[in-house]
Amino acid sequence: MKIACVSFTQRGKEIGNKLVKLSSRANRYTIYHFINNEINGGVKSIMPYLVKEYEGLIFISATGIAVRFMKPYIRDKTQDPAVVVVDDGGKFAISLLSGHIGGANELAQWVGSTLKAIPVITTASDNRDIESIDLFAIKNNYHMENKDSIKEITAMMVNGSKVGFYSEMEEIIDYDNLTILSNPKDIDPSIEGIIIVSSKTGIKIPSNKYCLLIPKNINIGIGCRKNVEGKRIIELIENTLGRLSLSPKGIKTIGTVEVKRGETGIIEACNYFNCPLKIFSLEEIKEIEDKFPKSHFVKETIGVYSVSEPSAYLLGGKMLAAKIKKDGITLSIAKEAYKE
Repeated sequence: MKIACVSFTQRGKEIGNKLVKLSSRANRYTIYHFINNEINGGVKSIMPYLVKEYEGLIFISATGIAVRFMKPYIRDKTQDPAVVVVDDGGKFAISLLSGHIGGANELAQWVGSTLKAIPVITTASDNRDIESIDLFAIKNNYHMENKDSIKEITAMMVNGSKVGFYSEMEEIIDYDNLTILSNPKDIDPSIEGIIIVSSKTGIKIPSNKYCLLIPKNINIGIGCRKNVEGKRIIELIENTLGRLSLSPKGIKTIGTVEVKRGETGIIEACNYFNCPLKIFSLEEIKEIEDKFPKSHFVKETIGVYSVSEPSAYLLGGKMLAAKIKKDGITLSIAKEAYKE
C-alpha cells in the first residue's frame, strides 16, 4: 500500500523518517515522506497530487490540520484514501478517514505498533468487535450494491439487533445475533434487516431494510470469429445474463482459447466488465472437449472442437445454459455457488 507521510515540525520530520525506514522492513506499506518546509509552496500545494497518487496519507500534525487539508478532497467512503493522524509527540495514531474500505484502521494499528503509540479507532463496529459489512464485502471481493442500506444494517448490528443473512456462497459474516436464512422470502418478524449475498437479480424481499452484496461468481467462456466488435460481445453477455436473471457485476472471469488471445472484441468486453481474461491452451481444451457438442468447422479452423463451453467449464462452476450462438459469437455461462 503506497502511503504519503507529511510532516510540519522537526519532531514530525523525525517521526516521518522513522516510519519510512521501518516500512521498508514491513513489506506491507511503502511510505514516502513529504516535509512541509522543504516543498516549494508547502504540502498544501501538492495535496491534489498526494490524494490522486497515494492510497493513504499519514499526517504528523494536529487533527485540525489534517481535516482542513483533506476537506476539498473528501468524496465518498468507497473512494477516499486512508487518512491517519499522528500527534507531534508520537503518542497517538488516529484513524481519521476511510477506516474500513480505505484501510485507515489497519494503518493506524500498524503506525501505533511501529511507533509504540496508541492506535485510536472510533468506528463503532470495531469497538464492539463486530465484522462490518463493508470489510466483509472487501475481504470476499463482493460488490456493494446499495451503500446507504449497508450503513443502516451496520447500525442495526452495532445496536445488537437481529439481522438475517442469506447467501449463495460459503462465507458468513461474523455477528452474534445473526439468523441464517435458507430463503430470503421467509423472514421472522423479529429480524430487523437482511444481508443478501447473491449475483441473482430481481430477488423479492418482504422488507425494505436489506443490503445486497454481489459475489464475483459468474464465469463466461467466449469464442468468436476474427475481428468481432467488442460492443456486440458486450451486448450478448448482458442480454444472456439478463435472461438468466444474473447481474453483470457478478462476472468473475472471461475465458477463451489461446488462438483468440489478442482478439480485440474479447479484450474490450473484459475491460467493460472489469474482469480478467483467462487464456486456455489448445491442450487444456482438448482434455475436456469430449464433454461438449463438437463443431468440425471449429476443429479445422483452430484445432479444437469448441471454445466457449470448455472455457466456461475450466473456469469453474455449474454450467447454466446451452451454448449461445449469435452473429459469429459463442457464449457459455458457469456459476460458482455454494447454494442456489
